[in-house]
Formats: sequence, C-alpha cells, structure tokens
Amino acid sequence: MNAKIATITLNPAIDQTASIPNFKAGEVNRVEWEQADPGGKGVNVASFLTNFGFSVTVSGFLGKDNIELFENFFTQKGIQDQFVPIPGKTRVNVKIIDGLQNQVTDINFPGQAPTESDLATLYQVIDDLATDHDWFVLSGSLPAGVSPDIYGKLVARLKAQDKTVVLDASGESFHQAIPFAPYAIKPNIDELQELFGRHLESEKAIAQAAQDLLTKGIQCVAVSMGAKGAIFAEADEVVIARPPKIEVVSTVGAGDAMVSGLVTGKLRGLSLADCARLATAFSMGALSQVGPRLPPKETVESFMKQVNVQSL
Repeated sequence: MNAKIATITLNPAIDQTASIPNFKAGEVNRVEWEQADPGGKGVNVASFLTNFGFSVTVSGFLGKDNIELFENFFTQKGIQDQFVPIPGKTRVNVKIIDGLQNQVTDINFPGQAPTESDLATLYQVIDDLATDHDWFVLSGSLPAGVSPDIYGKLVARLKAQDKTVVLDASGESFHQAIPFAPYAIKPNIDELQELFGRHLESEKAIAQAAQDLLTKGIQCVAVSMGAKGAIFAEADEVVIARPPKIEVVSTVGAGDAMVSGLVTGKLRGLSLADCARLATAFSMGALSQVGPRLPPKETVESFMKQVNVQSL
C-alpha cells in the first residue's frame, strides 16, 4: 500500500459536460446544467487512486493556455504535478448527457502536438520519476504527431528499471506495445476484437483471447464488457465479474475506475477474484457519478458485495 504510483497522460482533456434533455442534432438545444472537469485517462486514474490513499504523481503534456484548471485540481487532490507544459490549449472533450433518452454523445477534439524537444523532456521526467515510483499507468490516446510506438518504448524503458507497468490504450499504439509485455492491460471488448482482428462471439472466446495475450509475457488481462461485466485473466485463473444492474448517470471515467480498482487490489495483495470485485466496484462507482468521480471510499467498497464473480 505504500507504493508510489505515476500516471502518464499524453493527451489529456478538459471534459465539458452538458445536460440537454431530449437532445436533437441539427436543432437549437438548451443546456440544463454544465460542468468542466480536468480529464484524460491517466488524470482520472490518479484522482481515483488518491481517493484511496495512494501517493500519485501525474505527467504527460498540458497546454499552457488553459493549465490553471488542472493545476488547481492537482493541488486540491494532493496529486504531485510533473506535467510538461507545451504551447497552446489542452483540448476540450464535450459530453452531452441526455437523461430523457438515456444517451451520452461525445465530441472529442484533437490534442495539440508536442515537439521532439517536448518528448525528450517527458522521457527525462519519466526517468526521474522511476527513481522513486514503483507503478506506472500509461493510458489514453496519443496527441497529434506522436508515433504509435511510444507506449512500447515507454514500457520497455520502465521494465528495464524494474517498474510495474499497466497499459490502457487502443488502436495502433496498443497493438505495438503488446510485444513489450506490460504487467497488466485493460482493453474493452471492442479494443480486444480490434487487436485480434475478429469478432469474439462468446465469453469463452474472450477468455481465450485474454489467455493468448498472457503467453506474450503479460501477467494480467482485464477485458471490460460494459453492463455484461469484465473478464480477468492470469496464468492460473480466469474469472468473470458481473455487476448488478444499476442506473448509469455517466460513463465518463468508468474504464479508468476499473484500472484504478485493479491497481488498488493488486497493491492490497488481493486474490484475482477479489481484484475483479474491487475493480468492478470502482467502475460501478464512476457510473453513478457525473464526470470522472467516485462516491466515498466506503460506498465503493460496499459495492464489492453486489458483484458476482465466477471462474471460467
């Protein structure tokens, strides 16, 4: 539990959430309420882990022109800030919540492009963090102009320093990082199917795909499947965690919450089944909140009793 954790977010965002009942494209829509949250997958993970008492440092790239929202948030949460500031604005992701139609519409903007000099600075920051941080969580999309081999390079660099690396990415950057065998990965079902280039028809097929990834040196694979739950695979065990049916307020940060719960479970020394329960409870907590937030720690842990875990 005393492990120091660093999260790396290369393409953070400000999550601008607007509630628009009965939202209609192509028409004038009126906002019922709105809020702006500093976001990006690694920022969310850091926030959730801090709620559970961990010491967390964040890094990646942030635009100088709208950096205050992030800086204020990190100060408020007690998160150590080692982001590399670069010219321009951090992108804004617009999320339109329509409670009447039970829909969320995402409008994601591209991030600003770091230079080669910015990337060199980031690598130096990460090397410095590796001197006293044990776990690294690499997550999210890449900003414009960054090569998709970056996650693979970072995994290799950190593993060479005996660090535990968790990866939550998608697309080509995820694909290229797999041969470098991070300790744990958390694809959703769509990302797993894209990685394997085929539709995975059943829970058995998903579990087999997860086990195939374990043969590449990855030690833990968590596959999130939305309301159907998640499959967690390790060398000697595969389990499925099924959450109860809950009212979903917002899906923002639910996958990041699952990553945070998995890391928390591992650092607590829990069994795979209990890691699955806790990771699913984290995700349930995020689904019950607006924006990337969790309810109180005790509430999240109480959700564990509602999660049904079975061996596959």
